[in-house]
Amino acid sequence: MRYPKNLPLGGTIGFLAPSFGCNIEPYRTGFGHALKKWQEMGYRTVLGPNCYAGEGIGISSTPMNCGQEVMDMFLSEEPDCLISCGGGELMCEILPYVDFEKLSQAEPKWFMGYSDNTNLTYLLTTLADTASVYGPCASSFGVEPWHESLWDAFGILAGKNGARMRKAAEKKAMAINAEAGAEAGLEGGQQTDEHEAAVHGYGLWEKESLKSPENPVVPYNLTETLAIRTYVGREPVADKVTFRGRLLGGCLDCLVNLLGTRYDKTREFVERYREDGIIWFLEACELNVFAIRRAMWQMEEAGWLSHVRGFLIGRPENGEPVMGLDACNAVLEVAGRKNVPVVMDVDLGHLPPMMPIVVGSMADVAVKGNDIRIKMRYV
Repeated sequence: MRYPKNLPLGGTIGFLAPSFGCNIEPYRTGFGHALKKWQEMGYRTVLGPNCYAGEGIGISSTPMNCGQEVMDMFLSEEPDCLISCGGGELMCEILPYVDFEKLSQAEPKWFMGYSDNTNLTYLLTTLADTASVYGPCASSFGVEPWHESLWDAFGILAGKNGARMRKAAEKKAMAINAEAGAEAGLEGGQQTDEHEAAVHGYGLWEKESLKSPENPVVPYNLTETLAIRTYVGREPVADKVTFRGRLLGGCLDCLVNLLGTRYDKTREFVERYREDGIIWFLEACELNVFAIRRAMWQMEEAGWLSHVRGFLIGRPENGEPVMGLDACNAVLEVAGRKNVPVVMDVDLGHLPPMMPIVVGSMADVAVKGNDIRIKMRYV
């Protein structure tokens, strides 16, 4: 597995729009606010040509233009890391214009995004053996103040502890110019080991956002209490559960769309890392509970779930019960047969906050009650 270099202090963050761009509110203002914040922290920013585009269907521009933007930004020497502007609907259509073989030979860069960006985070890992970050898109960083999860996500790109970075920023230890910012960042944000990262659950989550075109930088509306449910097989457990494996997954809506296509090399990937085992992290956006159950069945029948060591399942955005089937049993019908830990309703995906996940990394997961901790090692 290839791991990119960390974003250096005073380095350059690149932005691209392989899915939706930031052409409408509240995303346009949010994106602009995020850019200003990063610049004040001492980082430079460079924008791809589609960041403010809105002429595509389900994506920022034509599939060809979006694919070209991906290749240009990844192969350019200017940006040190890349963040997607947003999610969308039809990012899959850019894939014929993305040369994953060339990306596998190029110097790796961190790429971060979620939802429709699964088409890139997942395939970078399975096709190019390159780790990526399943985490918030650029416009999410436009809120004020940043939630702890946003500091954690940016900390992964920078190779620093997110909580320490936040404290340093609150103490104004990060100056506007890159030189002073570097000095403060080294003092306040260093991780103990640059070859690992750690995240945890956040306690409260947002069921309904208050963000609107009139109020584009409002922080998360955290009204709901985290309520993790842990199973081994189909049996609920209250004691501490630990498991280890290589992280793989993303948005289930996108994953099953890739399944069976020429871009699906998942069986080869899980066989290559069979000694490590796989921890599947999954979350759903538009899929209802029956679609989730069908998707899990597809993954099992396609051989994706071979060598699984555990499941991390995010809160589904469309998880209301249908005909007696709820979101938990939609997953457990398949996952429960594997006799491995299944952790439900964790902080992943479309209902923030979300734990940033390094796709392809080796993870040690520990769960007890509502306390979940994930240590990700870059090996």
